[in-house]
Amino acid sequence: MEPTGTIAFTTVGRPHYGFDLFSLNLDPNLINHTSERRLTGGTSINFNGHFLDENQTLVYVSERSGSPRIYQIRPGVTKPEQLLSVPGSLYHDRPIVKNGRLYFVSAHERPEKPFISWSAVYSTGLDDKAVVQLTPHGVVDYSPAISRSGKFIAVASYGSRPWGGEFHELHTDIVVFRESEPEKRVVVCERGGWPTWSGDSNLYFHRQADDGWWSIFSVNLPEGFQSSSISEAPRRITPPRVHCFTPAAMQGSKRIAVATRRKGSNFRHIEIFDIDSKKFYPVTESLNPNFHHYNPFVSPECGFLGYHRFRGESSPGESTIPHLDPVVSPINELRMLRLNGSFPSFSPAGDLIAFNHDFEAKGGLKIVKSDGSKRWTVLKDRTAFYNSWSPTEKHVIYTSVGPIFESVKATVQIARISFDPSYLDDDREDIPADVKILTREETGNNAFPSCSPDGKSVVFRSGRSGNKNLYIIDAVNGELEGGIRQLTEGPWIDTMPSWSPDGKLIAFSSNRHNPDNLNAFSIYVIRPDGSDLRRVYVAGSEGSVDVDRERINHVCFSADCEWLLFAANLGGMTAEPISLPNQFQPYGDLFVVRLDGSGLKRLTWNGYENGTPAWHTGNEVDMGRMCLGSENGDKLTGEFDEPLWISCEL
Repeated sequence: MEPTGTIAFTTVGRPHYGFDLFSLNLDPNLINHTSERRLTGGTSINFNGHFLDENQTLVYVSERSGSPRIYQIRPGVTKPEQLLSVPGSLYHDRPIVKNGRLYFVSAHERPEKPFISWSAVYSTGLDDKAVVQLTPHGVVDYSPAISRSGKFIAVASYGSRPWGGEFHELHTDIVVFRESEPEKRVVVCERGGWPTWSGDSNLYFHRQADDGWWSIFSVNLPEGFQSSSISEAPRRITPPRVHCFTPAAMQGSKRIAVATRRKGSNFRHIEIFDIDSKKFYPVTESLNPNFHHYNPFVSPECGFLGYHRFRGESSPGESTIPHLDPVVSPINELRMLRLNGSFPSFSPAGDLIAFNHDFEAKGGLKIVKSDGSKRWTVLKDRTAFYNSWSPTEKHVIYTSVGPIFESVKATVQIARISFDPSYLDDDREDIPADVKILTREETGNNAFPSCSPDGKSVVFRSGRSGNKNLYIIDAVNGELEGGIRQLTEGPWIDTMPSWSPDGKLIAFSSNRHNPDNLNAFSIYVIRPDGSDLRRVYVAGSEGSVDVDRERINHVCFSADCEWLLFAANLGGMTAEPISLPNQFQPYGDLFVVRLDGSGLKRLTWNGYENGTPAWHTGNEVDMGRMCLGSENGDKLTGEFDEPLWISCEL
């Protein structure tokens, strides 16, 4: 039987983006630029644009339909037109139109093995709609660029290699092939990403230089090039002491538009670099000094420069972050909701969701209706994380109180939060609650509670022994009155337990198969009495190379206990991380698998980190009645981080 129900999950940073596409006229002298013009209408997020002409006809990616799809908007037309959507694809990116054909990235064809990205380059005629795969089967391609004549295509390619696990700079090569002969591919440069053409013979691309600065490099291709004729080493174009990435060549000149990060500024801006004079010309910093600007693109005759950024708090369009945002699911009977928060947990009836809102602001514990219509605060001015709603009590939620991601000695407590459910019928926003601490303060880091289906016990992870293992306590009296029982023991990490709805098993993540590797987590299940411990092999059979590369967390059960839901690295990287805001683990996608490790299904495709899922089956959420209006949600302020691994202190 296929998985059913409703899944709520979080995506790092994504609710705060508020991206729209903007353009401005380019001054030939690169001194004065007219004010910005917004090109997209403020619905959802809109990004990675491409100009078709000097009229600013635009193709771009939007998530307005619940997944990244390609749209076109023409001057004077307010409603965008959705272009081709590949059947079965929930991810489209980097659209380019040239000579009546649309080129783009899709991630709908599953590789034969795990840890290989699904991303590949495709094309279709704007009229005939027949889709052609340009990337050979088994090969991974990102970031396509089309030469000025349309004869050549350049990509950042992994080839057929498996993903190496990196996510700062992907180990891709710059590969070129003729549009008419996509199978005849030439590696023109090892190490590089985000290629852009100047004419038909010059390529620019970014990579991290040996001195640590992201820089733009160039390689020239002889006319009618063949693999044996490419001998020129790539040449560094931009200087050190400034990060430069995601270049866009300006045709007919020796200039490129780039996104930059400079020492002394926390924001990414667009600048134009003149290759001959080696001079930068700032563009966006004077217009919007405190906004990030991403992924520049230039019109064919260089009259206009485009990019995407946060639309601004006073701009028309969506100005609030919905509590819950529907996301397209690849499984018909499975509904998916992106939460503005983390660590969701459904109430027994599924009509409410407990979650943690903002760790930095000590957002405590909140409750939201599962249709997104109203939100309450239950615990405030304290850091709380990882929640478990009692399956037998509508008014009881278990959570971890204390700092997140800390050592075994940090004081983190398991708390039982109880409240009067009649308050949910009032107009109040804050609900009085009783907080009962269930663990001893001197025992250090106790976190990740999961309540048993009968409501009598709580399993959690504790570092009290010096190792992070699992323990069980009484759900009402805690260890102070009811005692404590150690469930797992050993010099490894057992964490994030989930009690099965039938009470027979507890699933958890552990690196016990490789304790020295803090990135190697797999799924294990154990009976509540400590017997029948076993590993669920997801990426391959026992003893295979792939299974020990698993990084699986946030596991939970389906209502029938037949399926496991989790976040994992199995799908590799879907997009170049440097082109996006910060993601702690941009390879994090959601998957389901049967309890025996079979039937693996992928649920999310994007360049973000998706995680902390919760699964409810019963009275399902009616997506058609979701409350997404402007009155329901936080104010959209564009507060998100640049990649934290980009340092200007080099």
